[in-house]
Order: sequence, then structure tokens, then C-alpha cells
Amino acid sequence: MSIPVKLYSAAESQSALSFNQVHKKDGARIKQQLVSSRSGEVVPREEIVKGYEFAKGQYVLFEPAELKALEAAATHTIDIVEFLKAEQIERQYLDKVYYLGTDKGGARAYKLLALALNETGRIGIGKYAARGKQYLVMVRPMSNGLVMEQLHYPDELRAFGEVPIEDATVKPAELKLATQLIEQAASDKFEPGNYRDEVRERMLALIQRKVEGEDITIAPSAEPEHKIVDIMEALKASLAAGNSRKPAQQVEKKPAKQKPAGKKRAAVAK
Repeated sequence: MSIPVKLYSAAESQSALSFNQVHKKDGARIKQQLVSSRSGEVVPREEIVKGYEFAKGQYVLFEPAELKALEAAATHTIDIVEFLKAEQIERQYLDKVYYLGTDKGGARAYKLLALALNETGRIGIGKYAARGKQYLVMVRPMSNGLVMEQLHYPDELRAFGEVPIEDATVKPAELKLATQLIEQAASDKFEPGNYRDEVRERMLALIQRKVEGEDITIAPSAEPEHKIVDIMEALKASLAAGNSRKPAQQVEKKPAKQKPAGKKRAAVAK
């Protein structure tokens, strides 16, 4: 069964604040030039083509039409090959998320798949080819629709066993206090509206002060102390501080405008 769908970006990430390179003398932005690494000459954009390095310093060159031919293998179809329980997918495999909306003629089959996945408590694992690459994806129900989550391939992930972890002994009393501390700060529901990028807000405020002609300076921060602490005393202090802490306030946040992910269209096949 084939279900025509459209892909929509699930989030619009706030990119880090960027600063341009500017000539201090005249205040003009610095322009970059494209230079040949062999001759040192400036190369006009119309003389630039893309190449693939098949051996050290050796490139096979491609014209725009040839690059399009390479990408023509894209199927723009999400082929579901098996159904699993969502908890069988370990979180380190998750990469990007896309919302799937209905495309022309696909509403009934789309709803049927969403309801069937909800009924069985399963997700679909499939393949999606686009832009010269085949992606491993997971299709799962969300609300009254479907979501596609792009997954990493196993060879893209670093084995956790490679991470050096020193062994240590934990006392039962320490574990008891630590669990009390976690339960003290526990919530029954994740409220993303309670969080915001405070660093970005502070930087924007400082930039605005600079725009208004004010010189900005940052007070020197104290260097963190690297000393061995008494874990029991630290846990007790954290518990005491938590008891006097006020609950987090709800931060009102306007929903971001949803934009279609370009002209991406796909068909879910199962």
C-alpha cells in the first residue's frame, strides 16, 4: 500500500549568534575570495565545478547535469520493511525528526496506518533515499498523525565501550540520599515551556547595549575549585537547598510557525 505524504520540519533550531569579520579601519565587511591551491590565482565562480577525490590530490570532475544524474537515484519513498515496538530502538540511534502530513489522495490510507500503529503499539522501520543517500528511518504515530524519525546507521555511532569509565564504590547511604534528591526534583510531566535559552537572551541584551553605544564588560568569574568533596555532605546540602527552592514558573511561549520542508514529498509504502 502506498500513502502519499509531505515532509515538514519538526523544529526550527535557534542557531548560535554569528559575528562577521569586519575591517576595523573602515567598518566594512571582509570579503572572501576563492583561490586555486595550486596557482594561487583567484578563481571566478563560473569556472568552479564539483569534484570527487578518488586518490590523493586527484579529482574526477562533474558538471551540474551529471550531479543531477547522480541524485536521480533518490526514490522519495519511505519503504517500511518491518514493525517493532518503539522501546526496541535505543535513543542513541535517533537523529532528526520530520512531521508527515497528508498529500493529495492519501488521507484515508494515512489515517489507517496511524490508527493501526496506535492500535498495535508498534512503529515502522524503513528506508528513504534522497540527495544521494539512503536514510534509515522510523515512522511512528503522534497525536492523530505520523512522524518520521531519521536514524543513525550502526557504523555512524561510536561504541559506548570505547568511553573510559573509572570504577568506584558507592555506599548504600550515599545511594539513598541521591535517590531522595532525584525524587525531590522529580516531575510527573515534561513542560518544555519552563525552559529557554538564557545564554542567548543574555548575549542579545549585551549586543543591544553595544548597538546603543554602551561599552560592555564582563565581570571576571571565579575559577571553579577542583577539590575532593565529601559526597554525603554535598548530598545533604543539595537536599536542604532543594527544600527551600521555589517551584519553576511556567514560561509562556508562542508556538513556532511551521514551514514545509522545502518541496519534499514522499510516499510511505508498506
